[in-house]
Amino acid sequence: MSKRRKYTREFKISVITELDAGKTLAQVSREYNLNPSMITRWKREYNKDPESAFRGNGAASKESRIAELERLVGKLYAENAFLKNALERLRKERR
Repeated sequence: MSKRRKYTREFKISVITELDAGKTLAQVSREYNLNPSMITRWKREYNKDPESAFRGNGAASKESRIAELERLVGKLYAENAFLKNALERLRKERR
């Protein structure tokens, strides 16, 4: 089972720029091992609205980042509590 490849916004724009610079669709397609219809779709999307083209799932990325940071905070909180408990036990043993 093959995984879907993901391309960055910068990569897509560079491919479109090469087309605009004079390379043929076939050349760019072979060079980057991309389907010509994909490149055509990227170009159409970019020409339609260059500012918002290829934005992807920005909201999902922010939500996943927040979730990742919340997990990290929880982990650090648990580690901190564990270390405080261990430190307290060591102090009691020394007395």
